[in-house]
Amino acid sequence: ERAGNAALEEIIMSLRTRQDRLPFVTNIDTKCITRASKLVSIITGFSVQPNKAIVGANAFAHESGIHQDGMLKHAQTYEIMTPESIGLTQSKLVMGKHSGRHAFRVKLKELGYELGENAVQEAFLRFKDLADKKKEVYDEDLVALVDDEVLRANDVIKFKSLMVVCGSKGPQTAELEMDVDGKIRKIKAEGDGPVDATFNAIKELIPHDAKLQLYQVNAVTEGTDAQAEVTVRLEEGGKSVNGQGADTDTLVASARAYVNALNKLMVKRERTAPGALSA
Repeated sequence: ERAGNAALEEIIMSLRTRQDRLPFVTNIDTKCITRASKLVSIITGFSVQPNKAIVGANAFAHESGIHQDGMLKHAQTYEIMTPESIGLTQSKLVMGKHSGRHAFRVKLKELGYELGENAVQEAFLRFKDLADKKKEVYDEDLVALVDDEVLRANDVIKFKSLMVVCGSKGPQTAELEMDVDGKIRKIKAEGDGPVDATFNAIKELIPHDAKLQLYQVNAVTEGTDAQAEVTVRLEEGGKSVNGQGADTDTLVASARAYVNALNKLMVKRERTAPGALSA
């Protein structure tokens, strides 16, 4: 253990691709590896490194001209396994602002999602909003969007809207609107920067003693219009929870992540002190 634990996905794919050297069989469905990796990342709050074998963003990327030429002629020249074998589907169905609900549902199935009607409707509305903001909507965008929607399905405290004023010549302020137990509440707060102002607004609406342990931002795709995927870790009473949020606006994603973590803390505290997080 002190030398490090072997990555399960690497062992699984080694056994699958090198049957000539490793004559062992598992009952693991390798097409679930990518989704499982994403789920672990969400739960732990740690992003997968881009150059990580098998599940990293660059695992099947080829930049060298020679490599690209070889890939076009014969993919197995540089890949002993395919993206599809670990659940990375390469669909020809391009999503955009003119895509309908049926196409959206088909795309979700391709990505491995089986959602109920209400969940699909909520996710579709957010997709249409995203498609209006972005020129191209990638599979990674849809994964982040749907995961974000599923994460907060049972949240009691829900983010509604955020307006932030910031810059080098004045105080940073955040005007926040949230749904708390079915009631719309608004607040305005200041802070040392837009993120701090946003989190201070949340604290004023929902008083709590939790401390921020981690604030992490990752771009879901390339480009300045990429969605931001934010992870927030809150600690209270020796217990830590991770919250996630995604949006093309980093501050909105940050607010969503903080509120998501706060909901998880509320669940923990309700077990011993009902109503502890209620303002």
